[in-house]
Amino acid sequence: MILAFDGSSIDGSAYTYVLDLAQDSPSWLDSLVSAWSTYGLGLFAVLMLLGWWQARRVSAGAALIALAVPVIVVVAYAVNSVFKMLVREDRPCQSLRVKTLEACPAPGDWSFPSNHAVIAAAAAVALLFVSRRLGTVAVVAACAMAVSRVWVGVHYPHDVVAGVLVGTLIAMLLTAALRRVPETLAHRLTGSRLRPLLVAPQLAEATLCEKR
Repeated sequence: MILAFDGSSIDGSAYTYVLDLAQDSPSWLDSLVSAWSTYGLGLFAVLMLLGWWQARRVSAGAALIALAVPVIVVVAYAVNSVFKMLVREDRPCQSLRVKTLEACPAPGDWSFPSNHAVIAAAAAVALLFVSRRLGTVAVVAACAMAVSRVWVGVHYPHDVVAGVLVGTLIAMLLTAALRRVPETLAHRLTGSRLRPLLVAPQLAEATLCEKR
């Protein structure tokens, strides 16, 4: 039998307070939050795609950073998975035996930190280095995702707070490191088959005209 950590002593009362709010809220609001909790991560994929599409019209270096955003998200998810296995915190819906909007994950699907919060935060912070506008939208969406995971009952508040911190820290470190060498690396890559990913056709034509 695997020993698991019971996180209810940290902020179990705050968790149940949010669940009570959810139970007393209109059904349309609960449905909206549940849908966002389940499918909302798709928005970050769309924002990453838009960020790359815009960045390649700016410079190859900007496009390279934009292409790195999904990689940063994957790294953040992998690191978080290690944290989950080390802490092994039971889901609150298992420890407290409460009624939740979303089905309670099976035992062994650990709660701390929240994967959704990590992914959303990492994507949002990395996108801020690509586009302030898209990054701001992503930050708001990441906060909404974190709240929704508590609202539907699958995470404690401290799970999502920790997830946001993990995702933010990893994204900041990796993006800052990448920004130190993008132009040199991007210049080399534009001479390879990756050129269409780094330079928009209009920008490529303008560069050729300048050289002529």
